[in-house]
Amino acid sequence: MTLLRVAVVGAGYWGPNLIRNFHKLGNCQLVAVADLDPKALNGIKRSYGSVETTTDAGSLLTRPDIDAVAIATPPHTHYQLARKALENGKHVLIEKPLTDSTADAEELVKLAEKTKRTLMVDHTFVYSGPVRKIRGMVDSNELGEIWYLDSVRIDLGLFTNDTNVVWDLAPHDLSIMGYLLDARPVEVSATGASPVKYFDGKVESIAYITVRLDNGCITHFHLSWLSPVKIRRILIGGSKKMLVYDHLDPDHQVVIYDKGVDITSEEERRRFLVQRRTGDMYAPKIDQTEPLETMCKHFVECALTGKRPITDGVSGLNVVRLIEATMESMRLGGAVVAL
Repeated sequence: MTLLRVAVVGAGYWGPNLIRNFHKLGNCQLVAVADLDPKALNGIKRSYGSVETTTDAGSLLTRPDIDAVAIATPPHTHYQLARKALENGKHVLIEKPLTDSTADAEELVKLAEKTKRTLMVDHTFVYSGPVRKIRGMVDSNELGEIWYLDSVRIDLGLFTNDTNVVWDLAPHDLSIMGYLLDARPVEVSATGASPVKYFDGKVESIAYITVRLDNGCITHFHLSWLSPVKIRRILIGGSKKMLVYDHLDPDHQVVIYDKGVDITSEEERRRFLVQRRTGDMYAPKIDQTEPLETMCKHFVECALTGKRPITDGVSGLNVVRLIEATMESMRLGGAVVAL
């Protein structure tokens, strides 16, 4: 069996999840982990005794006995680490977002193509059972023409002074949108607020984003670190059926509604008459495999076979481009920014 020899850079918040999943895969060998914090490395060493640990991430990016590198470090470090890894012939998996600028994301995409190496972004929710189920429904036209997507991702969040709620949360929902809807974003408008005075009004903790697609579909995203309740919910309206995806409802993560409006005759069309349609609702069975496990397996498969990842560098670039347009719209007071 061919093994992909993997190193993980970053053992802080997200890195241990990647380490756990890569360590248990049969066609993968977790070789080493790097982090600046010796305490974090000590914890990894206790749990995975055979795995090497180091505070020198750069040394892992050039080692010939490492085939792939997973990067789970702050976004501003992604470009330099990934560039060095690709230049040294490594396949690269990067925690979202791909980079903190469109220009850097474009460079990584070009470099991956030049070196013929896999570049993949850890947009984990794309690999979840509910989102994959919804994609199947879109592909089969069960929902009909998609009219809108409305997303709410709010919580009493973890504040930091080096990012805002858009860079932190929007990659999840923008990547889901890009995966589910085969349409190109054409314009963005957004507003945000920074009510927490401790951060001097410089870190937006609430944002409302509207993205219009070239097929006429409208999408909206509500993001917040200042909610008393945690909500992870997406509504999708189609011409045939509608659905609600509630990530936090383990029993009914996806609920399909045979509801909508119909115009049954030309006379009704001329008179602007519509009839409400109310039918059955049901909750389909959802694959409960851990999304991160599915994502890690997909990365290993792509690196070993040359298969193009679902969340490849281009999809990561598209998300970064949307976020930069969002930030520009917020700077302009909600003005529409063309893409």
